[in-house]
Amino acid sequence: MPEKISGNDLRAKKDEFVIIDVREADELEGGKIEGSIHMPLGLTIRNAKKKQIEEMRGKKICTYCGTGYRGSIAADELNKEGFDAVTLEGGFPSWNQS
Repeated sequence: MPEKISGNDLRAKKDEFVIIDVREADELEGGKIEGSIHMPLGLTIRNAKKKQIEEMRGKKICTYCGTGYRGSIAADELNKEGFDAVTLEGGFPSWNQS
């Protein structure tokens, strides 16, 4: 399992991360983390495996979803492909609570 970061810690270090929102398009109506990149889970995994997000290699990545489950999967898959990824603990709701 990938390392997790709290909403408060991510807020404090936001500029250090490329933040990827792995939710589906219809889930974005409730808001998103400003500056995050929308890339649904399946696309994130495909892009990493097909080497289509190489510009993110060497940067710290934080993934998030609606609950933390898909964000964790995304970070795990990115790490398997050699990226440096963590996930937002508790997903997008934890961002709003911090």
